[in-house]
Amino acid sequence: MTDQQLAGAIDPLGDLAKAMGIEYLEASAERVVGRMPVKGNTQPYGLLHGGASCVLAESLGSVGAALHAGPDRIAVGVEINATHHRAASDGHVTGVATRLHGGGSLATYEIVITDEQGRRVCTARLTCMLRDRPPAS
Repeated sequence: MTDQQLAGAIDPLGDLAKAMGIEYLEASAERVVGRMPVKGNTQPYGLLHGGASCVLAESLGSVGAALHAGPDRIAVGVEINATHHRAASDGHVTGVATRLHGGGSLATYEIVITDEQGRRVCTARLTCMLRDRPPAS
């Protein structure tokens, strides 16, 4: 999917994703892949902040849900959970969001975040509610 096609669905790089350095590598309704630098997204001990992992997970899952919803609908996150398995202290982490459920009113994605050695850093699950796009004002 091109950046232009993705931008037609939603703005994948909202202010927070831009500030965190998130970049999208692949995007479809079934699977979204993106990465984020560890540097600049750490907690006081120099390790990847758990909240940063959640932002990456929600960003990737939300793009998938928006693509699943289609151009006349929007996806709104209603639940996220995350298990942090190991620390990351340098390089980039990569997230892969895989659709678990794609219905008419809900879409759920599992997001697996790994370090540059392929070790699992975090597993998250995101559920988005799918709504009709509000009229332009």
